[in-house]
Amino acid sequence: MFQKVYDRAVDFIWRNARLLERRRFATHFLNEPKAAVITALRAYQNPDGGFGNALEPDKRYPGSNPGDVITAFYILDEIDAMNDPMAALACDYLLTITTAQGGVPFTLPQVKQYPHAPWWGTDDPNPLASINPTGDIAGVLLKNQVQHPWLEKAVPFCWHQQDPARSGYHDIMPAVEFLANVPDRVRAEGLLKEIKATIQREQLVSYDRNTSGYVKFPLDWAPAPTHALRDIFSEEQIEADLLALAAGQQEDGGWPISWEPVSAGVELEWRGIRTLEALLVLKAYGKLK
Repeated sequence: MFQKVYDRAVDFIWRNARLLERRRFATHFLNEPKAAVITALRAYQNPDGGFGNALEPDKRYPGSNPGDVITAFYILDEIDAMNDPMAALACDYLLTITTAQGGVPFTLPQVKQYPHAPWWGTDDPNPLASINPTGDIAGVLLKNQVQHPWLEKAVPFCWHQQDPARSGYHDIMPAVEFLANVPDRVRAEGLLKEIKATIQREQLVSYDRNTSGYVKFPLDWAPAPTHALRDIFSEEQIEADLLALAAGQQEDGGWPISWEPVSAGVELEWRGIRTLEALLVLKAYGKLK
């Protein structure tokens, strides 16, 4: 079953995905050098060190944005390349947009000058710092033992922003990324335990992939067996969701998105990303070689 899923997904990626996702696929599944991924990613970096140019496709703003920085960092992390000079340059850029609170905003007002999904727009000329994506960025840097002055304020900010009662997926996951990698394990594990309790108590997981709307499933919360939230799910729940994930593949071999895209082209870009992500999850859980 999973071999057929893989073959159809590969065909979709070669036909439709961006160059960046095609090269990521080749590195993860065809043992191609990661240098090709780094070269493709570098095209999204701006002279100020930040990333932009619709690296995260839902906003077409060419300038640098913290959301594109974390997208770039996750790509570098997945190929074990956070030591590339691009990362340090991006951290230099983060220093220029860090607020007095010590973190970076979710988005910037300049984004509204270009086509964008509603959640990327803001009328605030000086948006406040947010755990999303500050927690993600700090977590990835800490995981890879990257040392940079930006962390000096970002780490205290992330500690201050911890709220185990929060119920939004896009705020919980950056908090978890930070807690999973920060050196103070005693303090972090206590907060992680409370976050897991909130996820279960508030029923923030859907176990039916036929559910409509923007909902999150077990493999969204725990995309790999090593993820910090993996232990809130049973083996049976993970196995069932792996089968359901595979069953969600569309006739053309790709996976759909569950939100309104900015354009048909953006939808196709996202479907390439989601298809690669689905393959990476299946591989992480041993369903693909």
